[in-house]
Amino acid sequence: MNETETTPPADSADAPAGRVILLTSSHRVAPGLLSWPAWQALHGADAVLCADASHPQLPYLREAGVRVEQAAPGAQELVDACAGGRTVLVVATAEGDRELTDGLARLAGSGRVAMPDLELLPGSYDLPGARLLDLVQVMDRIRGECPWSSQQTHKGLAKYAIEEAYELVEAIEEGDREELREELGDVLLQVVFHARIAEEASGEPGDEPFSIDDVAGGIVEKLIHRHPHVFGDDSADTPEDVKAHWLRTKAEEKQRTSVTEGIPLGQPGLALAAKLASRVRTAGLEVEVPQGEGVGYELLALALRAEAAGVDPEAALRAAARAYRDAVRAAEGADA
Repeated sequence: MNETETTPPADSADAPAGRVILLTSSHRVAPGLLSWPAWQALHGADAVLCADASHPQLPYLREAGVRVEQAAPGAQELVDACAGGRTVLVVATAEGDRELTDGLARLAGSGRVAMPDLELLPGSYDLPGARLLDLVQVMDRIRGECPWSSQQTHKGLAKYAIEEAYELVEAIEEGDREELREELGDVLLQVVFHARIAEEASGEPGDEPFSIDDVAGGIVEKLIHRHPHVFGDDSADTPEDVKAHWLRTKAEEKQRTSVTEGIPLGQPGLALAAKLASRVRTAGLEVEVPQGEGVGYELLALALRAEAAGVDPEAALRAAARAYRDAVRAAEGADA
């Protein structure tokens, strides 16, 4: 290659190279909710380009008086469009215009082209929890297109909710942070899956559809109501005060006639016995513990004793079982 092929003409070296702005926006944020710097850049650009005619931002940009040209320029075309010091803003597509950015990087690296200034301008940012919208969207598509998922029911999925909850507890007790993150995701999936199924009315009387928004709205309302010391005028200085608030508001909501109402009888036996004992103790009741023969009554007495001492009998038994498992493995190794 000779010198004339590698050196830009003298007049082009002095010409303003212009500016390219690549405007990105989060698909998790409602279209039109752009930052003030983004709106300034849009109104100040000499040209605004977008390759996607169905881009969700376009109606709002045009409503705001921004003239958007549908175009998908290559890297060299974009550089040429900036000649003379012009500013060209590209509204990024959902895929991020990877081909364009790679092309600009290759031109810049070649050393043969007077490159315009390149700026990546985020027009909007994800709010905390925004990725939950992705999960809802993915679940909606899976429910509609997956042969297995589309046939599932609340009853059919119930066993998976139990399994995932146990796996989450195991990750907590093992202290495995990476496993904890994954298992929290699996539990969250169960919530979103059931909520998606619930959007479809079965046609039976009283079986009205509801969505994940209804689920989230319900728990938000409950949390606000049960935390008057945070969202209201009440005060709570200790964890005990908070628990008293919670129990009082819960009792007002449920209007139960027995402290045993709302306790799921299908939970593991030790947990069931401890929960009953906790309700009895909180209510200040004097209850005679039933006496009988057999291991069941012995386990009941142990569970009540553990709860009175502030020990979770299920967790204690699992810890002992893990120690037993380790002993089994050690014995297997000794026999090998």
